[in-house]
Amino acid sequence: MDLELALRMCEAAVKQAGREGAKIAVAVVDDGGHLVAFQRMDGAAIAGPVLAPGKAYTSVANRVPTAVLADLTKPGGELAGLPGDRFVCLGGGLPLWSDQGENGRVAGGVGVSGGTVAQDVSCAEAAALVWRTR
Repeated sequence: MDLELALRMCEAAVKQAGREGAKIAVAVVDDGGHLVAFQRMDGAAIAGPVLAPGKAYTSVANRVPTAVLADLTKPGGELAGLPGDRFVCLGGGLPLWSDQGENGRVAGGVGVSGGTVAQDVSCAEAAALVWRTR
């Protein structure tokens, strides 16, 4: 994950948010969950700068989209109790896979916050498409 690619991914998420009428924050992290790039749209919610990087980190650490974790971490769920200080188990975080796909290694992650869950996921998918077509 390099800065130029991460910034292009942020821009793709912001453009998708504009198409959907959402105001978002977007974060791209490397394979260690460390922030590489971040953008927050004017008027985006105050929680975005915390939630977007948290979703990106959570997707890398758990190797799954955060939308999957949302259901698994509900009371009585298989991973109930997982969310702590660092994990954000709400839709909008996606792991980014190396060239080997899901059988390979996680090369980074993207997290989006500020819209509805569906908008956050859609914007994260727009950013992930830039990763996949690099």
